[in-house]
Amino acid sequence: MVKVTKEAALEYHQMGRPGKIEVKPTKPFHTQTDLSLAYSPGVAFPCLEIQKNPDDAYRYTDKGNLVAVISNGTAVLGLGDIGALSGKPVMEGKGLLFKIYGGIDVFDIEVDEKDPEKFCEAVERIAPSFGGINLEDIKAPECFYIENRLKQTLDIPVMHDDQHGTAIISAAGLKNALEVAGKDIAKVRLVVNGAGAAAISCTKLYCALGLKKENIIMLDSKGVITSDRKNLNEQKKLFATDRRDVHTLEEAIKDADVFVGLSKGNILTQDMIRSMADNPIVFALANPVPEISYEDAMASRPDVLMSTGRSDYPNQINNVIGFPYIFRGALDVHAKAINEEMKMAAVHAIADLAKQAVPDIVNDVYHVNDLTFGPQYFIPKPVDPRLITEVSAAVAKAAMASGVARTPIKDWKAYKENLRQLLGQETKLTRTLHATAAMHPQRVVFAEGGHSTMMKAAVQAKQEGICEPILLGNPDRLTRLANRLKLDLSDIQIIDMRADKEQGRRATYAKHLAEKRARQGYTFEEAYDKMYERNYFGMSMVEHGDADAFITGLYTRYSNTIKVAKEVVGIRPEFNTFGTMHILNTKKGTFFIADTLINRHPDENVLYDVAKLCAQSVSFFNEKPVIAMISYSNFGTDSTGSPQRVHEAVSRLQKDFPDLAIDGEMQVNFALDRKLRDAKYPFTRLKGKDVNTLIFPNMSSANGGYKLLQALDPDTEIIGPIQMGLNKPIHFTDFECSVREVVNITAIAVIDAYVERIKKKQ
Repeated sequence: MVKVTKEAALEYHQMGRPGKIEVKPTKPFHTQTDLSLAYSPGVAFPCLEIQKNPDDAYRYTDKGNLVAVISNGTAVLGLGDIGALSGKPVMEGKGLLFKIYGGIDVFDIEVDEKDPEKFCEAVERIAPSFGGINLEDIKAPECFYIENRLKQTLDIPVMHDDQHGTAIISAAGLKNALEVAGKDIAKVRLVVNGAGAAAISCTKLYCALGLKKENIIMLDSKGVITSDRKNLNEQKKLFATDRRDVHTLEEAIKDADVFVGLSKGNILTQDMIRSMADNPIVFALANPVPEISYEDAMASRPDVLMSTGRSDYPNQINNVIGFPYIFRGALDVHAKAINEEMKMAAVHAIADLAKQAVPDIVNDVYHVNDLTFGPQYFIPKPVDPRLITEVSAAVAKAAMASGVARTPIKDWKAYKENLRQLLGQETKLTRTLHATAAMHPQRVVFAEGGHSTMMKAAVQAKQEGICEPILLGNPDRLTRLANRLKLDLSDIQIIDMRADKEQGRRATYAKHLAEKRARQGYTFEEAYDKMYERNYFGMSMVEHGDADAFITGLYTRYSNTIKVAKEVVGIRPEFNTFGTMHILNTKKGTFFIADTLINRHPDENVLYDVAKLCAQSVSFFNEKPVIAMISYSNFGTDSTGSPQRVHEAVSRLQKDFPDLAIDGEMQVNFALDRKLRDAKYPFTRLKGKDVNTLIFPNMSSANGGYKLLQALDPDTEIIGPIQMGLNKPIHFTDFECSVREVVNITAIAVIDAYVERIKKKQ
């Protein structure tokens, strides 16, 4: 776990702009007209509409995406009653988590009032501003009364996350841990150490899952809560036991199946865990120091299933897995409440998600590649991008089914796509590529079948219906890797190009290559030797129609791959070169960048070909190409070197293609700023148009340009490299490519192959 110092924490909160959150406008505000619409007199019109129909506040204001995080500072973290103002950094932090995980706007509100009645009155007065209320860091037992009252008096979702967040996540974890341990929840014995708001809420939810109340022993600071104890509050009475033979944690935990700690650190011993039943489940959730350390618990016995609240150990119970998505689903149907049905829907959605294949991004963050459902992984990781779609949708459906939704969702597929786009996980272009490929799946050869990224991508592409994958490699080695990665290769073809049974195919491919390249000095024997190499063999499969497309590049150097591609499939006859392009999906739109990999120092002839290839490729993606050819100078201000080469290429292109929107040479800021370009250079063929395609004067600038943008903005999605100009659908990856990026390239290769097939039929 990263050690956090006081100095580092204080510097983090004060550096630059103090605090962690800000308010940003969502509408234009630069002109007088904008301001007149935003405020007076234009703002009067939505005000009057809301007066006629209060629900129109969801239509004309941010109410439907705005949550108040409210606290009186009486139970801040483990710091206790430090006051409302002192708790503000925590409330701001909660607002940050709402935004980055759920796309939800937050105002943090610190109410300096400990009297529950007056506190509720304050919240009730400001509630019309918000679509939901997240109560935070309010001490028990007052928190129970406050939440219950506000749920009765307000018609928007209200949730005390300290109670229900932990309850929902731990309930999902318990459900799955019991499955791993092979235990029936109706028969297990549970010990809960702690009797505060979180402990009470957790235990209630466990009972809703099927746990028997008579099988529960709860302890507070005085020991086991028994029914003969005096001065118990109503919440503790719910779980008071009639047993008189247990008084201490040591006595209570003997033969128990499950321990849930919501108390303080280092109160559970190894001997106590050894006294539990077989396959014991230990949720030590005190934070930052759990009731027993992960190391001590695992050392106590080999069959223990362990969970903590810490991020540096497996199976973290983290409220961020729940609250952003619970509120997201509630807000999206304009719910009147967060009820038990919605909380239970979240439990099942989170639990089910842990049983699905883990996305590549999660493995990357945790530096593993084999997270699978079991003792080390029975709760989804907080960074799992599927949480927003799966949990939010489940909560929204439950709100509709239970009658608290004002605005039902009708198209669930579109809803999930909008959620993914909300957090930048998926763009319209990516969705279109995948959907188009799935309509026409093709046979795709994956050269490096024994590379874990390539294998995962092939399996994912198969599952999504994008292609029929063919893996090249030794079957035994690939099977071992698949077993380690928990991947199913049963319906995926594996070809060992070096096996004896492939002699005939190797000979056929070699004969064709030798005949094709005879004037370049190729002999049959040399070509036959080449066919033991994955790139020669795989590209030959496509060349001979034994496959439709080919993916390579995770191992091989580009220089070698380029050479093989030219020899085996060749360049399209109407071109003298081929190139590559990357697609950048940015907050400012989609841009096509060339040539990023192939042509190091292009002359004007190569630039001419690359521009033609780009025009065709951009059209391939259903976009109208608007091309700027980039230089370090503008329109003849430098008449030597690369500016001159670009200038000559543009002159030829404009002459040969009078309808093509292309111009240059120009600096990149003029290319991307239409107003600046049109004012300074009104003569260009790009006047009034937004450029979507940038062609750089050499590979260094193109490659450096797209990688700079990628590094500066991690939210920018990169698709590519995309091959342009080869005779067959041969596509390259980069050794840095993720599984997702390889799947995207696969979708492009499939579409490329399908288009080529259609052309042949015409």
